[in-house]
Amino acid sequence: MDPSGQSRPPSRNIKLTIQYNGTKYHGWQRQVGQISIQEFIQASIEKMTGEQVCLIGSGRTDAGVHALAQVANFHTDSKIPLEGFLKGLNSLLPEDIAILATSEASPDFHSIRDSICKIYCYHILVSDTKIPFWNKRAWLLNRSLDIHSMETALPPLTGTHDFSAFKASGSNAKTGIRTIYLCEIKPITWEIFPPSGGLHYMFTIAANGFLRYMVRNIVGLLVQIGLGTRSYEDMANVLASKDRSSAGPTAPPQGLYLKQVYYDKSEIPFIINDHRKEQQ
Repeated sequence: MDPSGQSRPPSRNIKLTIQYNGTKYHGWQRQVGQISIQEFIQASIEKMTGEQVCLIGSGRTDAGVHALAQVANFHTDSKIPLEGFLKGLNSLLPEDIAILATSEASPDFHSIRDSICKIYCYHILVSDTKIPFWNKRAWLLNRSLDIHSMETALPPLTGTHDFSAFKASGSNAKTGIRTIYLCEIKPITWEIFPPSGGLHYMFTIAANGFLRYMVRNIVGLLVQIGLGTRSYEDMANVLASKDRSSAGPTAPPQGLYLKQVYYDKSEIPFIINDHRKEQQ
């Protein structure tokens, strides 16, 4: 309360950059009866501050999906310094969730509403043998892929389109229209650790926003094209149909990573349009 007796907003808006292995969690969003990333972090913040807070994440990653740099924010009156939040939260969180950075955001900063671009990547491995270190971090296939056909299928996705054919059944999104800025699949040719063995491909997609399961549904069709069960022309046809049943299977969650969330155009390594994303 201020001296006049009127309630006032909390004095600070803290921005978090978060990394997590989503294998054991039912996604980002807090849900009754399920273990979520948001639940663990929010409970840790409340333990530190003694306040009830609302932790807002930039995107609702699904069960089993990982994040390299998720962004979230919360409002607080706590005087805990940023370094205190960084060290304190990391001491309270499980080993598969980490706060990478903390910063003071403007009072009106909103991690969802203010994002202008998100990048996801999806890992696909082709191998005749099991690869234990990548078992929960990539989609493992034992059949070869026609990478040329997969690359040829992608250009129709770039630009502003109605992606309803790639959204989850029962999605409550007001519109299927999104803008894809970058969409590519490339073999990983440099040495990585842990080694993946076989052929390792990374699908990268950048957009102003994503529908639920959109990336995984695109990857599902892309792999069908790579396996030769669908034509590269089917990508454009499915997109135009706006019909989810025409797209094909949903790729498993473990290969998907939220790689980066951008709020400043000057930091984005490619050209994007000026308009903000549609609300999810």
